[in-house]
Amino acid sequence: MERTPALKPLLLLDLDGVVRRFPPLPAEIAERAFEPSLLHRAVTGEITDEQWRHEVGPEFETSTGEVIGEALALVRAARKQCFVALLSNATTRLEADLARLGLDAEFDAIFNSARLGVAKPDPAIFRRVLAELGHTTAVFCDDAEENARAACEVGLDGVHVPDTAALRTALAVRGLIGPTVLLILPDRDEAEELAAELLESGWGPCHVHRDMLAGEDDAEDVDWVIELTTAPDGLPASAHRPELDDLADRHDGFTGEH
Repeated sequence: MERTPALKPLLLLDLDGVVRRFPPLPAEIAERAFEPSLLHRAVTGEITDEQWRHEVGPEFETSTGEVIGEALALVRAARKQCFVALLSNATTRLEADLARLGLDAEFDAIFNSARLGVAKPDPAIFRRVLAELGHTTAVFCDDAEENARAACEVGLDGVHVPDTAALRTALAVRGLIGPTVLLILPDRDEAEELAAELLESGWGPCHVHRDMLAGEDDAEDVDWVIELTTAPDGLPASAHRPELDDLADRHDGFTGEH
């Protein structure tokens, strides 16, 4: 009997505040731009981005914001084992912004509230996305707690991620990024000494081995790898990647993934 291939896990990510950030707006402009009824018209496509900005005023400068590099690295890591879709409350300018930022090819699908005609936290937007992608549930990460809570109410695993550290932890504990981090150091003795210290402090498994990418005849250039999968707090080591990046840097090394 022929079986239908299993779907990859579905990860839905908000854009602004999660993968992209903007500098703060002057208070007066922000008050006009984000006035609830006007903003709702803009992010549900009732008015275009140009009309929204016109209503706010000429001092509302057009900006594409900037990509949060660490968050983008997490998106790329998650795509190795998940179907990763963007779900953004956005105006009709979203697609152009993504192209300018180089983000248009970084997701497996893009859902723009202005194109759907419905915006978060309306439950209909989550049901619509699930139906279009053929999933019954998903992990959904948003920097707005209200949106994460609304996702939970319709059966998704909604996670409030106020910063990139929270996003990393959310993905790591759900197995949406790999658990293992490799500390890669140039000196064998130093690697073995550090591995013993890490093991004693609760990291595991702390195996040390030669970098398998190095040839057998270039012993002077070989790197030594400490394999870490579990942190002392029980979380996957990948939830602590920034801390391990700093540790590797202090030992003239770097980190990698399994």
